[in-house]
Amino acid sequence: MRVIHVIKAVGIAGAEQHLLTLLPGLRSCGVDARLILLFDPKRPVSEYAAAMEAKGVPVEPLPIRHHADLTVLTRLMSRFRQQTPDAVHTHLIHADLYGIMAARLSGVRAILTSRHNDDAFRYRRPVRMVNAALWRGVQAGIGISEAITRFSITVEGAPAERMHTIHYGVDVSPPPLERGAARRALIQELGLPDSARLVGMACRLVEQKGVSYAIDAFGQIAAEFPDAHLLIAGEGRLRTALESQAREAQLAERIHFLGWRGNIPAYMATLDVLLVPSLWEGFGLVLLEAMAQQTPIIASGVSAIPEIVIDGETGRLVPARDAVALAEALRGLLADGAYRQHLGLVGRDRLETTFNADTMVRRTLELYQKLLYPNP
Repeated sequence: MRVIHVIKAVGIAGAEQHLLTLLPGLRSCGVDARLILLFDPKRPVSEYAAAMEAKGVPVEPLPIRHHADLTVLTRLMSRFRQQTPDAVHTHLIHADLYGIMAARLSGVRAILTSRHNDDAFRYRRPVRMVNAALWRGVQAGIGISEAITRFSITVEGAPAERMHTIHYGVDVSPPPLERGAARRALIQELGLPDSARLVGMACRLVEQKGVSYAIDAFGQIAAEFPDAHLLIAGEGRLRTALESQAREAQLAERIHFLGWRGNIPAYMATLDVLLVPSLWEGFGLVLLEAMAQQTPIIASGVSAIPEIVIDGETGRLVPARDAVALAEALRGLLADGAYRQHLGLVGRDRLETTFNADTMVRRTLELYQKLLYPNP
């Protein structure tokens, strides 16, 4: 079985990270899984292509010069006719637009699309009309959460009978890292005292991630916990504004902007608490990365997050855009180390049973087989 996945990438975020787990897993099951990587020539993604190839997945980069680059359609059709896939599986809107049409025109037997988010732009009427038309050209859709499956049906017009929910999964075979060693390394890097309590974030610095609310909430509890520091890992267009917010709150010495971090497991293992105050979230792979390291979570109770974090059992959920509630939850966790440890242990157990990579790969493969080899 040969399956070509198509995605437009600008970095390694949730959907891209998902494919770094899914495609090697499919290949280990005997699927000839390949990737066509659409990219903006001004923003090359060689790091992502190299990471995929290092896992044994063939990658073909294909430039897309602007949103309406019709040459992408003809080039994809050429690739599909040359490589004769049994199925084409698209991810994110550019790949959906060009990949689905090219696969139909090339006579590919099965066409699938995964929906990874419920971004605000998808509510716009022109986008909804385009997606409604695209749904008529696919045999199956995958929502990476129940929330995204519902969104696809109610907002985009996806046929309910074609939708399947398959949660993201991660490799759960590595045990949690030894927290002390990882913590000491980061504390030394930042020049912090050994007693520091570390509250962290790992996200793009964009409005969706609610970083400004985290800074506000941290400011509300900073005087009560003078040894607490807020670490913000990530980059984005709001970084300058967020740094200004930290300075205006007179917290520049206690809020640390780390940029992108390459070793996310080690970063998660250093944290006493992870904050995910997103305004919306298709899934939130960062939640699984924290659970893998037994790191307790405080997150907004929006979109797919309540499917992952069980309030009071594996973390705490608060309303989005509510810095007061976020501060109160943070106050409770920073004051109770035993509770933090309990949440982390239960979170790791939930990860292993519900969000493991083997289950994600198996269910995806079963869907391919159902489409390609239906029962008589």
